[in-house]
Amino acid sequence: MAAAARSLLAARALPAVAAAAAGGAAPYCTVARQQRRPPPDMRSYLWSRYREAKRVTKELVPSIMSNMLNPDAIFSNNEMSLSDIEIYGFDYDYTLVFYSKHLHTLIFNAARDLLINEHRYPAEIRKYDYDPNFAIRGLHYDVHRALLMKIDAFHYIQLGTVYRGLSVVPDEEVIAMYDGSHVPLEQMSDFYGKSSQGNTMKQFMDIFSLPEMTLLSCVNEYFLKNNIDYEPVHLYKDVKDSIRDVHIKGIMYRAIEADIEKYICYAEQTRAVLAKLADHGKKMFLITNSPSSFVDKGMKFIVGKDWRDLFDVVIVQADKPNFFNDKRRPFRKVNERGVLLWDKIHKLQKGQIYKQGNLYEFLKLTGWRGSKVLYFGDHIYSDLADLTLKHGWRTGAIIPELRSEIKIMNTEKYIQTMTWLQTLTGLLEHMQVHRDPDSQMILEEWKKERKEMREMNRNFFNAQFGSLFRTDENPTYFLRRLSRFADIYMASLSCLLNYEPDYTFYPRRTPLQHELPGWSDQLCTAASATWDRDYWETCK
Repeated sequence: MAAAARSLLAARALPAVAAAAAGGAAPYCTVARQQRRPPPDMRSYLWSRYREAKRVTKELVPSIMSNMLNPDAIFSNNEMSLSDIEIYGFDYDYTLVFYSKHLHTLIFNAARDLLINEHRYPAEIRKYDYDPNFAIRGLHYDVHRALLMKIDAFHYIQLGTVYRGLSVVPDEEVIAMYDGSHVPLEQMSDFYGKSSQGNTMKQFMDIFSLPEMTLLSCVNEYFLKNNIDYEPVHLYKDVKDSIRDVHIKGIMYRAIEADIEKYICYAEQTRAVLAKLADHGKKMFLITNSPSSFVDKGMKFIVGKDWRDLFDVVIVQADKPNFFNDKRRPFRKVNERGVLLWDKIHKLQKGQIYKQGNLYEFLKLTGWRGSKVLYFGDHIYSDLADLTLKHGWRTGAIIPELRSEIKIMNTEKYIQTMTWLQTLTGLLEHMQVHRDPDSQMILEEWKKERKEMREMNRNFFNAQFGSLFRTDENPTYFLRRLSRFADIYMASLSCLLNYEPDYTFYPRRTPLQHELPGWSDQLCTAASATWDRDYWETCK
């Protein structure tokens, strides 16, 4: 409720601040505008409105701060009642288990060494180390131009977030390359975020992709700094293959199994979540792309030796998203020694581990269909998209970045900055009707301040790319897909412990753009007479 109250407060209060500061000169406030005389001194008039907006904004901040967002809450895109859920399904990596910061360094270093040793890249790239603060999830990579960038929900590039190597590309150059800042649909990544069938963009959607983006940028940087001519497409493929081999060749799995306490975080209360669901009679299953021995050791560490007793079905090396679409691959049993058995599967038995298979056979053998199933995963495409679009399962996205971003959003500095940024934007919108030279000069000053504040806002989250969920104004492409493919989303499974098994999640009704003027008209019309009266009193 705190989040809803805070959202409603901001939605109602900020139009009032802007309208009041503008003296009611909003495009929608036609009555107020027609009744107002133009001030004799526009500079004094505009700056008085600016100062008043500053004052009102400052008074508004404590009210917003009294409604802090809860970083352990579950957020809903679609109404869903847990009382309807009979079966819970889970991915493994970054869903049931979370990894420490050491894992991405391991992946980066191992892939970098594979580039040198197997793809014959210069040994000098070994001087580059993994920087956990460089990239964020959800970025797009232009394979042909070797550019890493952030794109919004409408396919527009967020200027200032385009990187060639480790250096930002000037806005003018980006606009020249793309004939603006829009990326056409045919150039965007395919349904699963891949660059295939003519798509020149690749979207990095899973948490494991952070080392890949950083390694791509570092090698690009080395070639650029040393004036080495190279083919960006080959570089992308070689880095992709090296990252893949870190997984496929077992480098990552062996390292984690050898030092499980270093790489696996125990604090996400996975066992408590599973035990709570089991106590309420819920069926549970696990579908993961990770291998059997790796999952077994990890689950024994975070849940206990009896972890299989909690699950009705366990499937490893499923090869998602192919698991959800390919009807040809049958299940195979995996015995205690990890050996694949050849007998035909007529039933998925509790306590038994299965490999590969496909969802259609899974549905046939279990009968777990439709909206009584809720599946959790961290990869919006590979884990969730097909399930919600083709099979009607309910879906839950695990977004670990959510917790840290909400904590930032709860800081006084962030609230002050965002509140004033929105108010200043409202001032610009309302006051642009004044076309005289003095007014235009002041408006340009405000635009410059607004641009600086946008950059400040980006730096709250990530100095290069900003928030995972927003560009300057619009939702990111990542959030667009999250909103479409996930019924609910949260920072970790432990958030489920805060809710009863029959809890209903209701999405917040946020006002649409065409719904906002109803508030603004009333607010600015009422405010217009007061603010203009005060101004004219000072002019007497």
